[in-house]
Amino acid sequence: MISFSIPIFLLPSLATAYTFQFTSVPTQCRDLSLAIEGQGSPPYQVLIIPVGPSTAPNNVEVRRVIDQTFPNNGTSISFPLRFPANSQFVAVVSDQTGFGTGGTSVSVTVQSSSNSSCYDTSQSVQPQFVFSLYPDKAITQCSPTRLWWDNSTVQGIPTFQGLIPGGQSFQIPESEITTVVAQGTGLSWTPSVRAGSTVIITAGDNRGRGNGGSAPFIVGYGDNSCLNDNSPSSTPGSPAGGSYPTSTSGSGQGVNGSPGTNVGAIVGGVVGGVAGLLIIALLFFFWLRHRRARRVSKERPSLFIDHDDEAPTSQPPREELPIYYEPEPFTASEPTDRASTHRPSTPFDGSERPVSQSLTYLSDPQRVASPDGTSTGLSRKSPMPPSLRPVNVIQHEDAGPSLPADNTQPETVELPPAYTNIRKTPA
Repeated sequence: MISFSIPIFLLPSLATAYTFQFTSVPTQCRDLSLAIEGQGSPPYQVLIIPVGPSTAPNNVEVRRVIDQTFPNNGTSISFPLRFPANSQFVAVVSDQTGFGTGGTSVSVTVQSSSNSSCYDTSQSVQPQFVFSLYPDKAITQCSPTRLWWDNSTVQGIPTFQGLIPGGQSFQIPESEITTVVAQGTGLSWTPSVRAGSTVIITAGDNRGRGNGGSAPFIVGYGDNSCLNDNSPSSTPGSPAGGSYPTSTSGSGQGVNGSPGTNVGAIVGGVVGGVAGLLIIALLFFFWLRHRRARRVSKERPSLFIDHDDEAPTSQPPREELPIYYEPEPFTASEPTDRASTHRPSTPFDGSERPVSQSLTYLSDPQRVASPDGTSTGLSRKSPMPPSLRPVNVIQHEDAGPSLPADNTQPETVELPPAYTNIRKTPA
């Protein structure tokens, strides 16, 4: 015996090894054709569930749930579509392995035609029995929900299915049937459907699937303890059914072809991408300018005075000394009140060496010559006034332009004072 094992990751692909396609445009009062693609386990069945409001005159509901079995275990089927134009429906295909194994379409829009004789607008279609939900006639994720009905209106035990348009459909598991006062006969179900999903619940009995009607619900948020990898959800990618119209004009997905290209979305994406690149380029450009400006400001010497900053309008020529380096006059200290001083009658004009003060002392220590030739008597006991040494002011030209070298004059080397000939003040 030869045995082999199948990898676990291949099991989902085997479970959905087939799907179906619409081979004709769903049109009012015309035949709707479907075909199986891939290999399933016949016989195949298709269930057509009306969704949305009726578009018949006066909003009369003329649509019935369609439950058809593919003839002769074949892979194709055709049947009349007795739905008014612009109304919608969802199709789900099953085989022997389970409900919805062939996939579920999204809402399909019925196209118009000149023939409207296939339905009667004089009376509204009614299901053979009805069902209800508790609590609040709603479905909450992982919260127990009771499906109940009037037992006098059904034949056998009702069955319930859940359809997720464009996603996975499933059979609601049967549980213990109980009777509750004010709630009739029913069963409990814990929805392991992810919150936010749109679920269409349909019911049937021994007379066929869907004869108990259907109702859409949006799953509310709740506990997620019951969720797992097998929890029903919307299927990513193209939904089952292939090519079919999804709008009243027949646009959307083209029949007998791949889904139509959304040119507007492509153009919008390209324009958005180009605009994003331009914004990034501009931001990078301004960042470079800011970085360059900061680098220049850091390299600029801030400890030296710029000759052009705050310069007066009558600024001297560049070859002359700037205003910040012009020499200032030297002010000598005032003589003592005991000494006679001689101040020059004319201010120092810079044409000759500036001397702070000049005093002439006579040989007689008691007499001191005054500038006018007279003498002033001093007491022998009075101390001799301190003599003032001449002071030379030298303007250095290190900060300005250098003068041409004069080779005719001897070079002068300036040394700092040694302070070795300082006279001590007598006590």
